[in-house]
Order: sequence, then C-alpha cells, then structure tokens
Amino acid sequence: MLNQRNPQLNQQGELIHLLSTEGLPKSILTHLLDTATNFVSINNREVKKVPLLRGKSVFNLFFENSTRTRTTFEIAATRLSADVINLDIARSSASKGESLLDTIANLSAMAADIFVVRHSESGAPYLIAQHVAPHVHVVNAGDGSHAHPTQALLDMYTIRHYKGDFSNLTVAIVGDVLHSRVARSDIHALTTLGCAEVRVVGPKTLVPSDMAPMGVRVYHTLSEGIKGCDVIIMLRLQNERMSGALLPSSQEFFKSFGLTQDKLQLAKPHAIVMHPGPINRGVEIDSAVVDGSQSVILPQVTFGIAVRMAVMSIVAGNEA
Repeated sequence: MLNQRNPQLNQQGELIHLLSTEGLPKSILTHLLDTATNFVSINNREVKKVPLLRGKSVFNLFFENSTRTRTTFEIAATRLSADVINLDIARSSASKGESLLDTIANLSAMAADIFVVRHSESGAPYLIAQHVAPHVHVVNAGDGSHAHPTQALLDMYTIRHYKGDFSNLTVAIVGDVLHSRVARSDIHALTTLGCAEVRVVGPKTLVPSDMAPMGVRVYHTLSEGIKGCDVIIMLRLQNERMSGALLPSSQEFFKSFGLTQDKLQLAKPHAIVMHPGPINRGVEIDSAVVDGSQSVILPQVTFGIAVRMAVMSIVAGNEA
C-alpha cells in the first residue's frame, strides 16, 4: 500500500518511487547518500558490476532529450546488473497519439520493474506512479520546471563529499531559477539536510516571487549573493523555456550574473563551484572557472552514477 501523505513512500515509510526531494524526510535523504558512498568505489574496480538488480528490467522513458542523464541512468542500471531498455518515446508512441498511460500499460505488460521518466509536463511521473502495479517503481529524471530529484541528490552528495556537514554551510544557487527544476529540488534537499543558509541569486525576471517561503534568501546582484559562500551552484540559462523578453541578451546576463575568476574571489577561499549541465560557457560561467581548481563539475557527473545506483537499488528493494 502507498503512503497517502507521500506517494513516494509505502506504509512503512520506505522509498518505493523517487518523484521529488520535497517531502522526503532527512533520514531517507541521508540513507540515499550513504548508500551512494558504497557504490562510488565500484567505479574503480576492474569489474564494475554488482548483482543487486539481476533479473530486473529498467525502462528509460525520455519524452525529452537528455544525453547525459539518460546515459548515467543506463550505466547505473547496467552496473546493478539490470536489463536496460532505452526508448525514444518522442519519436514513437507519443507521436502516434498514444496516451501516456497507454504507453505505460503496454510497457508494464513487457515485465518492466523500474520506469525512469523524463517528461516536459510537470507531474507526469506522479501520474505514472499512481497507475503502475505495486511491484513497479518510478524514478523522476526531470519533469517540466517542477523537479529533478536525482540531480539534487548528486548535488547533495558532491557538497557532502567536499564540505562534510551541511549545518555550517552557505550555499548560493545562481541564475535562471524560474525555469529550473534543479533549483527547486536542491532547495528542498538543502533545507531538509539542515543547510545553514540557502541563497537564490538572479535577475528579478528569472527569480520566482514565491522563493522566500521556501526558506531561502533572495539576492538580485551576484556580488552580494555569493559573498562568503561555501558552495556556488550555477544554473543553465534555459532559453528554450523562456517566452517574452525576460533577458536583454546572454551577453548582458554574463556581465551581471556570469561567474568569473574575479567574482569568485568574493566567496570563501575554498568555495566549490557546481553546475548541473550542460554548461553554456561564457553565458552563465567563464571557461576559466569551469576548468579551474574550485570547479567540481566533472566529479558531479561521476558521483551521479553512484547516486542513481543507490536510488534504483533502494526503490527496488522496498516493495509497496
């Protein structure tokens, strides 16, 4: 049986779907991060496989394109010894007029165990989770502008890896917050994990008006927003989601909110710089920062495999 208060949990309070970081207790977030730690070392082995999902089928359903997220989910499932099926849904059933739930029903009939879903509509993974059999698990790989929980978890893993305890940290999330599902998922995770201060930094046109109730401090100048920070998470400027004149130009955005080596000096000396990718060099972040000593952008990608292994192994281990 599902937990009526949180559709991600069963009645024992165990994780059976990962749909959002919102509403997940600190104990579950910590358990996911701790489990990921056990999987990081697998990357260094000669044989990079464990048998935890042997005999299970993982279906990657990407209604939106995403090479890196889909690839890391595929690698993660393969390392757990699952059978992985990648489906280019955008060019198949959806384009033939088949409904989302019809697609899920047909794939479920092919003995799917885990659906990894990316969809342009916010809430699509929730809808799927409500209509799958009790032994089938849904992992949200990004829905609209709503949530991207595995990206948030790998961000949390990266922060914990480099900075340890969250309770002393000041974290700034910078850029196009309005269109960012990563920003929302990061904020929920950071506040739940006890981060001392979470800041949101961006132009007024790209910061939603409802940020303050989420427990964050809002800044509209980069220099004030990143001053004294331990962690800076730069967001991609999502031009494909913008309508109307939200920005004068990408050059103007870089001048005001792009992270350069000079501006980075305002943060703490050992501050780390993160980015969920793909990076627009020279738009939200300068190449010298991307490739510099304070950047942990590539380790984020590496940790992402271990985090996604943790997510899939945990949800599959907790039946409804």
